Amino acid sequence: MTYKDLKNNKELIVCGNIVNTHGYKGAVKLIPLCDDIDVIYGLGYLITADGVERDIENISVFKNMLIVSLEGIGSMEEAEKLKTTYVYARRDDIPMEEGSFFIEDLISLPVYDIDSGKLYGKIISVDNFGASDIYTVKTEKGEVMIPAVEEFVKEIDLEKGVFVRPIEGMFDEI
Repeated sequence: MTYKDLKNNKELIVCGNIVNTHGYKGAVKLIPLCDDIDVIYGLGYLITADGVERDIENISVFKNMLIVSLEGIGSMEEAEKLKTTYVYARRDDIPMEEGSFFIEDLISLPVYDIDSGKLYGKIISVDNFGASDIYTVKTEKGEVMIPAVEEFVKEIDLEKGVFVRPIEGMFDEI
């Protein structure tokens, strides 16, 4: 199966970043972007940047990466073409616990004050610098970063938005 528009295809989810080649037989070094590397192990395939669904022929852990051999990629030259690209999987093939969601689903959600109902803005990115995820909210006057911890994020409803209880000063520019 081949996919044309990977980035705008809601059926697909990014699950890794190919950062380099490994060896001369076409294997690649992949940084997994899933909560658990077992997700990639369980898929049995990855969709590469060229939109082609490729079976995983071999996979192993190396430091904080995976070494992956993909169907149809048999040389270092072919693997080199995939360097710095993302790999995808079908959203429905990724097991999810009830109440869980994909980080991608948070992007563009409105952010409201849980007590007053005031709209602060929309989430434009989710990053993790070590301790917890950080939601970057685009407001009318700039960007505000909110740690994604229970103290601040009180409710996430993928239909309605993200409801927060910010500390004093967090949204003062609004």
